[in-house]
Amino acid sequence: AKTIATWGRHGGYFISETDASVFESELTSILVNQRAAFNSPVWFNVGIQKAPQCSACFINSVHDDMRSILGLAMTEGMLFKYGSGAGSNLSSLRSSKEKLGSSSGYSSGPVSFMRGYDAFAGVIKSGGKTRRAAKMVILDIDHPDILEFTWCKAKEEKKAHALIDAGYDGAYTGEAYGSISFQNANNSVRVTDEFMNANEQDGEFNTKYVTNGEPCETFKAKDIMRQISDAAWQCGDPGIQYDTTINDWHTCPDTDRIYASNPCSEYMFLNDSACNLASVNLMKCRTAEGEFDVKQFEHCCRIMVTAQEILVGFSSYPNPAIEEHSYNYRPLGLGYANLGSLL
Repeated sequence: AKTIATWGRHGGYFISETDASVFESELTSILVNQRAAFNSPVWFNVGIQKAPQCSACFINSVHDDMRSILGLAMTEGMLFKYGSGAGSNLSSLRSSKEKLGSSSGYSSGPVSFMRGYDAFAGVIKSGGKTRRAAKMVILDIDHPDILEFTWCKAKEEKKAHALIDAGYDGAYTGEAYGSISFQNANNSVRVTDEFMNANEQDGEFNTKYVTNGEPCETFKAKDIMRQISDAAWQCGDPGIQYDTTINDWHTCPDTDRIYASNPCSEYMFLNDSACNLASVNLMKCRTAEGEFDVKQFEHCCRIMVTAQEILVGFSSYPNPAIEEHSYNYRPLGLGYANLGSLL
């Protein structure tokens, strides 16, 4: 709280020193009494690191060239190191059914690179050993490798079951799951209204080559949906994101499309952006009689949003593109905890 208040003074957030002191006292009270909590990187890094990483949720871009593909691994690794999570849509990477430029060989496809990203996430974890890495991987429904992506985690799950049957430790931190791929990410298929309508009408759907946009293969939409559902039933992945609806609800539609989300999907915004999150504890926003205290809730929100806004400007970011978008758009997410207990 002292660090954030000091940054606020430097950033010109307070009219007077009295205002700054009151803000610092109020924020201290809120945090000490657990009326609200910041996202994990604030707890891990603020007041400890000189230029701390303060946002928990990042969305990263990747382009169809090796430098960008390997650059994403570095960006994600630095985010995990300081306790943040990251999401990426890999649909920009050419499929395993497409050739490599002037070479006669074929691309290995996005699923093959997912193995490398997954391995780094498993080694680095999130905040060192603080928790598992938080990671989201997305592929568009019309990508030629969509079925390989759909089944990649379920197939690995079968290997884990075989190892468990052979006597290996079956805990998620044990040898069985530690020896298989794709365990450090949530996978999501990005579907469009076009695909969902074809599914409802028992129609056909084309995947499209990444390099030229031409049709690759034709499937029954219901068959693809059935396979997505079957794989999810077996291992929990992939989930589904509704691309058309997400972009219909885009809050900055004149910038660029929304291609991806953070690991838990509560943050949907531009590529190469970050969101600073916090939660208000609703159980602490009550009167002595147990009724909901609206004024206390509003006060808590006002202090926390001010603190989050200060954090955006004084945080560090893993690359210039994320830094620029953070300064320009300043995405904040203020949620709440314990709604069920309050009710």
